[in-house]
Amino acid sequence: MSTTTRERRAGAAGPTGSAALRTPDRRTPTRRSRAARTTAMALLMLAPALLALFFLRVLPMITAVGQSFQSTSLATGTTSFAGIENYAYLFTDPGFHAVLGVTLLFNLVLNPAIVVLSAALALLTVQNVPLVGLWRSLIFVPAAVPGAVVALIWSTALQPDGLVNSILETIGLPPQPFLTSANQAAFSIGIMVTWGAIGYWMIFIIAGLKDIPESLYEAAALDGAGWWRRLFAITLPLLKRPMSFVLIACTVGSFLVFAPVQVLTKGGPNGATNFIMYDIYNRAYLLNDLGVGQAEVVVLMLLLSIIVAIQFRLLREEKS
Repeated sequence: MSTTTRERRAGAAGPTGSAALRTPDRRTPTRRSRAARTTAMALLMLAPALLALFFLRVLPMITAVGQSFQSTSLATGTTSFAGIENYAYLFTDPGFHAVLGVTLLFNLVLNPAIVVLSAALALLTVQNVPLVGLWRSLIFVPAAVPGAVVALIWSTALQPDGLVNSILETIGLPPQPFLTSANQAAFSIGIMVTWGAIGYWMIFIIAGLKDIPESLYEAAALDGAGWWRRLFAITLPLLKRPMSFVLIACTVGSFLVFAPVQVLTKGGPNGATNFIMYDIYNRAYLLNDLGVGQAEVVVLMLLLSIIVAIQFRLLREEKS
């Protein structure tokens, strides 16, 4: 074969080979395209939850902020701009000061009690006792019942001629004005809320207990540590994070208590159970002052944000 023929064939094959080297393999997706598809799929899967969160949580908050600067009459349907008048009225109202005091005191007593009782039940139900699954289920049942139904059950039991007073009379004790005494009404609601909450939060603390390595207990037992020593040296320190989460969540839930007050006491007697959520409902819909009620909603959101931020800050400092 002549040199000219070989050069001609090489020249014909050369561009084709170079083009083949320059052409990317379209069948193999790049790393960037795979990441984009993964992100798109994740957003698609999250879209229903994000939409529900926006319409059920974010949008009502934005609406509340807007309406807190308005004066709205539900009776006439008229609305006018009020500026900061609603907030000025709220912060100078002695009734609102009393509401804040009652709500804060209720939370200071209730939340630690729920955390301690939930932890105690969790510790008891992780032991090797007969029918432990049954006991856990029975403790959890009140948490599965709607709050309004729980309130109706307790309302019947705490009436002057109800079950609790009947038991007291049977054992020789005088009947108690559980729902009509200013000294006992908030305590009675606290008992009811605790009864309905401890089973739910117990599950979270049980999950924390399951994460503690068994080898730590075995090593402590070899060193002669008893049950109480292991509890305070191993269990409780390693339960700080789940118990802190329970405390933060309880704080939010306790500030939002409404159904028990609505069913049992209507905020009485003498404002002893007029917690902030019921006061918002009372101002907005019973007293027909929607603007002040929405201003109180905004104050509640800010108060909860501050309390939760402080709790998270303390939790971070303990971790560091």
